[in-house]
Amino acid sequence: MKTKTQYTADQDVCIERVESLHKGFFHFKAYYLRFHLFEGGMSEMVRRELLEQGESVGVLPYDPARQTILLLEQFRVGALGDRRSPWLYELVAGRNDQPETLESLACRESQEEAGLDVMRLEKMCEYWSSPGVTDERFHLYLGYADLSNAQGVHGLKEEHEDIRVHEVSIAEIPRLLQQGDVRNAMTVIALQWFLLHKVRV
Repeated sequence: MKTKTQYTADQDVCIERVESLHKGFFHFKAYYLRFHLFEGGMSEMVRRELLEQGESVGVLPYDPARQTILLLEQFRVGALGDRRSPWLYELVAGRNDQPETLESLACRESQEEAGLDVMRLEKMCEYWSSPGVTDERFHLYLGYADLSNAQGVHGLKEEHEDIRVHEVSIAEIPRLLQQGDVRNAMTVIALQWFLLHKVRV
């Protein structure tokens, strides 16, 4: 398998026009475009609706001295159909909607959502969250922090955030994943990364 595709957006996609469908907290657009076909030539004109979100960050707080991580718990409207609960365990996370670096955003969100001062960030990975629907690209970080006083409820009141933090032993991570207690994709990816790399962190 080739590690890189031969196609690029600049050379193999022709955007005819873009329409704005809705602009509120989120921006929905409709793209009318053609794209290169594997068998040669270009596709017919197709319409693709896109939720524009841009770049976001996720932070897994980690205390190497205590051998613990921190998970956040909060209500998510998209999980109303969850058979267990729409309150999910997640990472610190935020969307880059201000002129700041991803690292600055990661540190700011860690303070706002968990009351943490991150001492160092280590890049874990980046990925497209759901490219059939949105252009959101997540950048995940391991955030080294002192979790000895990590407790309570956090979040910005003006954004109606109500976030409870949970300090979790590293030894508990496999059980949380195996039992399906963590059902947020970003968090599953981060925890699996952590298990693959924990020997060196």
